[in-house]
Amino acid sequence: MTGLDTNVLVRYLTQDDPAQVRKANALIDGAVREGERLHLDVVVLCEVVWVLRGAYEIKKEGVADALDKILDAAQFHIEDRDLLREAVGAFRGGQGDFSDYVLGLRNRRAGCDATATFDKALRKSELFTQL
Repeated sequence: MTGLDTNVLVRYLTQDDPAQVRKANALIDGAVREGERLHLDVVVLCEVVWVLRGAYEIKKEGVADALDKILDAAQFHIEDRDLLREAVGAFRGGQGDFSDYVLGLRNRRAGCDATATFDKALRKSELFTQL
């Protein structure tokens, strides 16, 4: 199994840099042909959201749709897939960033009642407590 870095996944999703796109496509499409699964770490998915929202100015709904497709793709090995699906739902309907919801859900799973934050965007989420 091969792990993917954020920039490889971004190139594959955006198809914006011809030289890097060829390499990313060859790797991912080749893995699909060979039946090899590619590992996506939760950090990579959080960074992909940050890049797509910031550098590419893709709206939240488009990013959430892309995450849904990634999480549905059988070629990707993703730990905590169900938790990440829940985080996508919270991200889609909430005011916080995707990584906020991943953190809040992981902390809840670790036994935390809530995650303390100064982020006002998270005030309506039951995962967080405002300081």
